[in-house]
Amino acid sequence: MVDATASFDGNRLAATETSSRAVPRDRASLSIAVVSTDGLAAYAEFCRSALFAPAQSAAWVLNWAAEVGPDLLVATLSAEGRPVFSLALEVTASGPFRVARFMGGRHANGNFVAGDADWLARADIPAIQTMLAAIAKARPDIDLVALERLLPDLDGVANPLASLDHFASPNLSLAVDLAGGFDALLSRASGKRKRKKHRSQIRKFEAVGSHRRIEARTADEVTRLLDAFFEMKEFRFRKMGITNVFGGELVRSFFRALFAQALAEDKPSFVLHGLEVAGRLRAITGSSRSGKRLICEFGAIAEDDLCHASPGDFLFFDNIQEACESGFEVYDFSVGDEPYKRLWCDIETRHFEVLIPLTLKGRVLALTLRQGARLKAFIKNSPTIWKLTKMLRRKAVGQAASTAGEDDS
Repeated sequence: MVDATASFDGNRLAATETSSRAVPRDRASLSIAVVSTDGLAAYAEFCRSALFAPAQSAAWVLNWAAEVGPDLLVATLSAEGRPVFSLALEVTASGPFRVARFMGGRHANGNFVAGDADWLARADIPAIQTMLAAIAKARPDIDLVALERLLPDLDGVANPLASLDHFASPNLSLAVDLAGGFDALLSRASGKRKRKKHRSQIRKFEAVGSHRRIEARTADEVTRLLDAFFEMKEFRFRKMGITNVFGGELVRSFFRALFAQALAEDKPSFVLHGLEVAGRLRAITGSSRSGKRLICEFGAIAEDDLCHASPGDFLFFDNIQEACESGFEVYDFSVGDEPYKRLWCDIETRHFEVLIPLTLKGRVLALTLRQGARLKAFIKNSPTIWKLTKMLRRKAVGQAASTAGEDDS
């Protein structure tokens, strides 16, 4: 364990400083814990009252730490003796580079660092910059701090990291406004056609057997739904010729622990749903609950004899209807712009990225990542080029067009 403490006197800010305002020495202190059980325990305690996105929750961070065993650090900014901003990161190798990122990597989307709501309303940017400088001092092996897919705001509170040098994420995040309830939503979103399709799907399902929507309420049900999801994703990604981000056993163990642990909560922060037809799981979604927002973190469908009936679309219909009945204000499809999401969505959110190089090598990597993001955004913002890219990607493994209900981003 390595601990570092720094006072804010306005003279040790990072090179990216945007304000010359000094922070009074008696107002704040900074502590950094590296690979520290105490750091995680303090982080979890802070999250009891802090504002944060699902991938920065104590449940997510502690389960990732327990199941994956990453090289981690927790940087905490304290004002007047109490924590107000806490950053939990894992340090990973990227070729010759060492990168500190949100725990979970590509699985962590819509990120918002844990912070005290009152402090966030008047967030001190120089203090945050000094915290980043202290990370460099405590961990000189880190080349780059990469804070990706950041929300511009959470529950109306602006993300203070947007005050640092940043750029737009290449992928849009899509969501649907649930104001007025499900009937009102359908009146705005081709509801007559959606209801007709839903009835048609029911008939197709009933033609082969009974159907039911399942919510995992026991550890065994969590295991069953996740194992089916992993199998669906394995087949799907192999067809597409891309890396299966759910393929590692440590990642799978993390999701099993995350969703199983959530069952102990009065209102589980992470929940699994499945569509079962004729005794077989045909579609799976994994969601997080964040305030008035229900977020679809992932989804998959079985590519079998009922694939033509769009079981993924059917499950989304029921999930969104239940979200309305439960009082959620937004159903969030998360990152990725796909046609099946556009059938519902009327809210677009552009996440942003913050890259903080801590070494000369880190500056090189940051420049490369920026250029890569620009290229990816150019490709995805051109419908023709993006369609051609996906077609060539599938053609390389001899497959046909995309199946509705999954994200090819």
